[in-house]
Amino acid sequence: MSIVVRTENIKKNFDGVKAVDGETISFAPGKITGIIGPNGSGKSTLVNILTGMVPFDSGFACIGEHTCITHIRPYDLVDFGIARTFQDIRIFEQMPVLDNILIVISPRKIFDSIFERNKKYHIDIAKKVLERVGLWDKKDCLAHDLSYGQRKLLEIARILALNEDGNRSIHTIFFDEPFAGLSQEMIKIVSEILLFLKKEGKTVVFIEHNMDIIRELSDHVVVFNNGKVTTEGNPHEVFLNPLVIEAYLGK
Repeated sequence: MSIVVRTENIKKNFDGVKAVDGETISFAPGKITGIIGPNGSGKSTLVNILTGMVPFDSGFACIGEHTCITHIRPYDLVDFGIARTFQDIRIFEQMPVLDNILIVISPRKIFDSIFERNKKYHIDIAKKVLERVGLWDKKDCLAHDLSYGQRKLLEIARILALNEDGNRSIHTIFFDEPFAGLSQEMIKIVSEILLFLKKEGKTVVFIEHNMDIIRELSDHVVVFNNGKVTTEGNPHEVFLNPLVIEAYLGK
């Protein structure tokens, strides 16, 4: 069954500033939703709320039909079937590239770790996802020694590894500015990954400032400003909105 992730009257204030102002938003299962808006509009705060990085003041975050909660803990995300990347890359800088993948999919329980069950299984997953992002030849390099773009691809590869692990069930993935600072070659790789996840039936939500990328990848676009959704719809509808034209495309 497809799982809908949504908010119900979510509010978050920072020192009196309404970062998210009573919004009710649903992310369609199996679709790519692009979120746009000026800096400080509440885009990242919304994603941080839904991934447990920021507590919200009131309202509900809902996963599926029956699970509506008033607080999400980051370490519960995978159990909820949710994963994310960050605008400021979060990987283990002093660990090799391969180990950065293995650590997110290897068994965590002490008993499992002692006997290293499914070791080949995990190596195979790591190789598959690192090849997909073009980093298999860097598997023995420290993550710290990668370029900025390669480090961003490594973070995305960790999400792919969770998705490939048959012991996990990831249905929704949030990407916070996954294309920022990437070369055209890397943009193509990340675009193909988002489309691949959609083809697999995953719900993909990404924040982006490049309107060409939004047009190309999004099934649905949400425009944020001053903590509220100002308009939403398919890309064609959204980019015909006079306010969006003025703000992003020029009069």
